[in-house]
Amino acid sequence: MSLKYTEDHEWINVDGDIATVGITHHAQDALGDVVFVDLPEVGATIAQKEVAGVVESVKAAADVYMPVSGEVTEVNEALRADPSLANSDPLGAGWFFKVKLSNAGEVAALLDETAYTAFAANA
Repeated sequence: MSLKYTEDHEWINVDGDIATVGITHHAQDALGDVVFVDLPEVGATIAQKEVAGVVESVKAAADVYMPVSGEVTEVNEALRADPSLANSDPLGAGWFFKVKLSNAGEVAALLDETAYTAFAANA
């Protein structure tokens, strides 16, 4: 798995022209116990850095930003049913949605794991 990250603490894993998006360990740790997720509509076209959803925890609510522009092709219904997956497995079963890339070049501008780890340590 070759993950990229945003400064807003989302991760993205690209496979062909489809990318899976979720929140990072750092984000779920900062939020605490996730109790609700608002996921985008399948078929929605969302531009990079626009709000794609919301995650609510016992401590706070936070927007989930679109790491790349594209069309939402799938949402994680298991996460909607059990929001705690965002805490227990944020890089696996706790993924939020999948998107068909409209500009693959946007992926190259995202942070790699080393850069993100350094960024998150200072966030």
